[in-house]
Amino acid sequence: MSRRPLIAIPSRFAASTSALRYAAVVTARALADAVHRAGGEPFMMHPVGAGEAASRLAVADGLLLPGGGDLAPGVYGESVAHDAVYDVDAGQDAFDLAAARHALAAGLPTLAVCRGLQVVNVLLGGRLRQHMEPDHRHVVHPVGVRPGSLLAEVAGAEKIEASCYHHQCASALGDGLVATAHAGDGTVEAAELAGSGGWFLGVQWHPEDTAHADPANQRIFDALVAAARS
Repeated sequence: MSRRPLIAIPSRFAASTSALRYAAVVTARALADAVHRAGGEPFMMHPVGAGEAASRLAVADGLLLPGGGDLAPGVYGESVAHDAVYDVDAGQDAFDLAAARHALAAGLPTLAVCRGLQVVNVLLGGRLRQHMEPDHRHVVHPVGVRPGSLLAEVAGAEKIEASCYHHQCASALGDGLVATAHAGDGTVEAAELAGSGGWFLGVQWHPEDTAHADPANQRIFDALVAAARS
């Protein structure tokens, strides 16, 4: 493939941005930069029209499910939302779930970051802890990586400094997901699909935060783009 692989990134809704004056559809620059450094072309997707997600992803070589607000608890079978649940958007939930469903079924190389991992977990029948005490907001901590896992192979390390910003995490993993990294408090910080024919990696932290200076975190994006290229 001579061109840069197209890495689809569902954008996020923002109530306002100073440059655009009004409500916006945005992607974190650090995320797009990490994909671009890896040799990919960040392809920002407007996250509406879940029914068309599969056909629109036909042009993509890979999918990056980014962080964002919380999934509606009802999506994973909980009728009452914790007071800390925030920025729920039913349309965005539907689009992310549809994009993830297509990617996994089609074997589209997929990296799921923070909320992205939670989306895949819920899609596969897993559950989330609605609020952690203490949470992992504004936290950088080491995570232990399971030897022999895809993450260990990709990062080239069995310990990674993880920049976290999450108050939710997996309380039960969905069908086929295997935990491949944990924080010191036992929180699942990464998961992979056992026996999957496609390339999938989910991390609960934000590797884009430090990828510009930390090779282990940048290699996560490098590996996604390499899988998309092949």
